[in-house]
Amino acid sequence: MKVNKNLAISENGFVFNPNTGDSFSVNELGAVIINEIKAGKSKSEIIESVSTTYNAEKSTIEKDFNEFLNVLSNHQLVEIHD
Repeated sequence: MKVNKNLAISENGFVFNPNTGDSFSVNELGAVIINEIKAGKSKSEIIESVSTTYNAEKSTIEKDFNEFLNVLSNHQLVEIHD
């Protein structure tokens, strides 16, 4: 996974893609996930971190993470590499 290199994200969750001119708003967890992807963390590291921080089942976090990742990809905010 790789975040679009030109992507700008503010501390309050405002996301701007200068390549398309699109802007989005994400909640606190969405911002955390995007920043962890930017930091180069793997999918499993992010899921583990979120699961521990929010005391949630890993299977639920993984499902929600995959859905969020697909939304990010559809809006050209991240590239997914298998």
